[in-house]
Amino acid sequence: MSRFERFLTVWVGLCIVTGVGLGHLFPAAFQAIGAAEVARVNLPVAGLIWLMIVPMLMKVDFGAMRAVSRHWRGIGVTLFVNWAVKPFSMAALGAIFIGWLFRPYLPADQIDSYVAGLILLAAAPCTAMVFVWSNLTRGEPNFTLSQVAVNDAIMIVAFAPIVGLLLGLSAITVPWETLLLSVGLYIVVPVVLAQLLRKALLRRGGEAELQRVLARIGPVSLTALLATLVLLFGFQGEQILSQPAIIAMLAVPILIQVYLNAGLAYLLNRATGEAHCVAGPSALIGASNFFELAVAAAISLFGFSSGAALATVVGVLVEVPVMLTVVAIVNRSRGWYERGAAVRRVAVTESGAPPSR
Repeated sequence: MSRFERFLTVWVGLCIVTGVGLGHLFPAAFQAIGAAEVARVNLPVAGLIWLMIVPMLMKVDFGAMRAVSRHWRGIGVTLFVNWAVKPFSMAALGAIFIGWLFRPYLPADQIDSYVAGLILLAAAPCTAMVFVWSNLTRGEPNFTLSQVAVNDAIMIVAFAPIVGLLLGLSAITVPWETLLLSVGLYIVVPVVLAQLLRKALLRRGGEAELQRVLARIGPVSLTALLATLVLLFGFQGEQILSQPAIIAMLAVPILIQVYLNAGLAYLLNRATGEAHCVAGPSALIGASNFFELAVAAAISLFGFSSGAALATVVGVLVEVPVMLTVVAIVNRSRGWYERGAAVRRVAVTESGAPPSR
């Protein structure tokens, strides 16, 4: 993990202060930026989002999907948690905490928007940072590549239907045209562009050239993220200043969701007898979110000053410190995990079922 990534929470905190201050001092400038739209797509933000997402997607090797069968139990657990549990558990937690418990303390006109932001945050699994988390737990690199490739392939077709379903169940109006446009702009086009660039770099200089370019453009991606956050907090400043506890309240369902899904994936992998080097990355991708996509979709669907945009940014704020605690739990429980997984592998072998490789 780079120094920049390690202190992401600090940078986000500075973005909050900077954005709130600039928004208060130069409101007209922020309004002009917010008005720079074509078909409900904010052009400055679209450019920043592409700078964020494309370098991350260049790391994804879709050819790794051929290796899925090597750890099919781990992949199965990952897909189950990411697509059958995670979005729905977040929708439920949002309804419980934002729609009920914290409702009296939140702006009434933003309740649905906050819940929508939480749903967007959970509807897409992490793409880039999971490589960092996997490395910190000594995860199997080929499995990590495989699960990211499979998840990203599914995300292209599943993100819009899942978001639309959960927003509809939460009685939130679904702007389908804008949602599908967001998928095209912030998933399909970046995936295609990133893979074309990846193949061009591999042809030119192999893996070494790809890694050299990724190292050079990595700071550009993070800088674009921080610039987007400054814009967001410039629009959200007045609301944050009037009710700073909003951020803490939005963080509660996010934190619960992280530990719930990480724990579920970890325990399911142990129950199936998967190796610890597979369970770690599986649990971590189940816990983390593709927050860059969530931020982009929230801005497109609900606007800069919406509660949805603020909710997704809270996900960015808590990402690094919370995920580091999950990494610590995975590492410290290695002995306990391997004892249980070994028992399960023996049972599977004795029953005649094919063991996980």
